[in-house]
Amino acid sequence: MTSAPLGSLTRPARLRPGARVAVVAPSGPVPGERLEAGLDILRGWDLDPVVGAHVRDTHPEFGYLAGSDEARARDLEEAWCDPSVDAVICARGGYGVQRMVDLLDWAAMRAAGPKVFVGYSDITALHEAFAVRLGLSTLHGPMVATMSFLKDARTQDSLRATLFEPESVTTLGLATARVMVPGRARGVTLGGCVSLLAAGLGTPDARAGARGGLLLIEDIGEEAYRLDRILTQLLRSGWLDGVAGVALGSWEECGPYEQEVRTLLYDRLGALGVPVVEELGFGHCATALTVPLGVPAVLDTDTRTLTLDEPALR
Repeated sequence: MTSAPLGSLTRPARLRPGARVAVVAPSGPVPGERLEAGLDILRGWDLDPVVGAHVRDTHPEFGYLAGSDEARARDLEEAWCDPSVDAVICARGGYGVQRMVDLLDWAAMRAAGPKVFVGYSDITALHEAFAVRLGLSTLHGPMVATMSFLKDARTQDSLRATLFEPESVTTLGLATARVMVPGRARGVTLGGCVSLLAAGLGTPDARAGARGGLLLIEDIGEEAYRLDRILTQLLRSGWLDGVAGVALGSWEECGPYEQEVRTLLYDRLGALGVPVVEELGFGHCATALTVPLGVPAVLDTDTRTLTLDEPALR
């Protein structure tokens, strides 16, 4: 498979105090007490959160879904097309985006113009759809009803700074970051939950490949052999051909990291011949940095950081 190098995407405008933020649940059901706690944090930032009509729903047959596919899609579409809404933040991940993504009116959402979109995990499928269908940069960041957002001050600070003062967070990386393969690479950021990237191959929202991009990947609950299968699929399909560099986030509940997961990641990614930084600090971890997708950046193993060429938001 061949593909043109990735180009940077349209960046939405930063938020101002008093901005209206819609909270939606495109995937799994949302614990009520966590939702309320997360909304309180947003209000403490002088934001005006509004909750989608079906966010508190649970699918009548499939308890792993937050309401019907049509209802979840309608909440997202209505929030996006509402001119009074400045940002859309997901309540949580889980599973379900792939069931509802084709029910969205992408023409109407494109006409509504750019705005901030935040989420991670299963929301990776929407990050890809927003990039492919809307040409829009999005934020891989904490969600309103997730524990890292509710409990970790640095996770909160990273998202808040990105939303309000994006020029203050253009160099990203935690002290945990380490070098897996040395080097320095420039490219446009893309990625998310690696199992969702692999699951999206062949769908209408799949890019031809990661050529010229800086790939940011992480996952949760995938045993080593399943991660092997996921990464091997991306390699065999040619999707990783020409990738400029790789930043690795968290691998919670994927097995012993040093003895198993790290060895596998190096086995599958080391031969790409590009810089690889591990444990950069994003994804399903206690402290989860907000990282923009669709923005030109530099990955440098000397400093073990990802440095954005421009702020995540205008």
